[in-house]
Amino acid sequence: MPDLPQKPAAGVSRRTVARATAAAGLAALFGAAATAPARAATRLGPRTRDVSMPSAALGRNAPVRLILPSDFDARPEKKYPVLYLLHGAHDDYTSWTRETDIEAFTAGRDLIVAMPDAGPTGIPSVWRGGPDYETFQVKEVPALLARDFRASGTRAVAGVSTGGYGAMAHAARHPGAFTAAASYSGILDTTAPGVPTIMDAIVARENLPAASLWGNPVFNLLTWRDFNPRARATGLRGTALYVSQGSGVGGGGDPLPGILESALWPSAQGFARTLALMGIPATTHFYGGGGHDWAHWKPEFTASWPILARALGVPE
Repeated sequence: MPDLPQKPAAGVSRRTVARATAAAGLAALFGAAATAPARAATRLGPRTRDVSMPSAALGRNAPVRLILPSDFDARPEKKYPVLYLLHGAHDDYTSWTRETDIEAFTAGRDLIVAMPDAGPTGIPSVWRGGPDYETFQVKEVPALLARDFRASGTRAVAGVSTGGYGAMAHAARHPGAFTAAASYSGILDTTAPGVPTIMDAIVARENLPAASLWGNPVFNLLTWRDFNPRARATGLRGTALYVSQGSGVGGGGDPLPGILESALWPSAQGFARTLALMGIPATTHFYGGGGHDWAHWKPEFTASWPILARALGVPE
């Protein structure tokens, strides 16, 4: 396991956070149960499949990428726990296999890895008058896996960026559905100062009206709170949790990933404080610097793996 980055020696100044929050919208803009049988899976490798499944929640067929256990075909009687990996904004369900070595990492481990679609924004929620990615990921995909791929009822979820939001929101809004949840640079307090602007920018970049997600963050505040992981934190009691976030300050190269990471730092800190006040245990890693990118998310996944593995009942 790689060494973890050091925690920052000091917090971010209010002026830095204000500038980061204002710029984060620009960073986002510029890129920073199904009942019908599933279609035949497309084999991409010895263990990897793409499945296009009909979804009533989405009103269309939607893709899910699967990595099956090494002994899946040899043990037709065995059921397997499932690790759900959620992608971030302006990406898709292929991101985890494209950006990480998750296929090699899980070889020889008795689990299924499921990477469901979350749409172009990567926000896996119930959209206002639109698609219901929450039901798709929390209800329909598990039903498919239990029926066609011998998935057990043991599930853990992890995600990056908006997928980190999804991991914590799903676990909080559906207590007991997941034994563990991990967020890497996730959006964990959707009503924190500056965060609605970031969410609106993510939606706008896909040419969608900002209000098409949860409505106006002021006039529809109750809806925004209902889908807010921090506001729904009580639902996380009993779930093994891992939260990581960089300060985004002091990084070199392209400044945009660091700016966006800085803007989300207070949100993650507030989420962790709420868990602590409620007496909900969580493993947290807040580190200095870092960017909103895979270079930092990959080692954080490795660091969180023992928590996920124990919750799934598989060897570390």
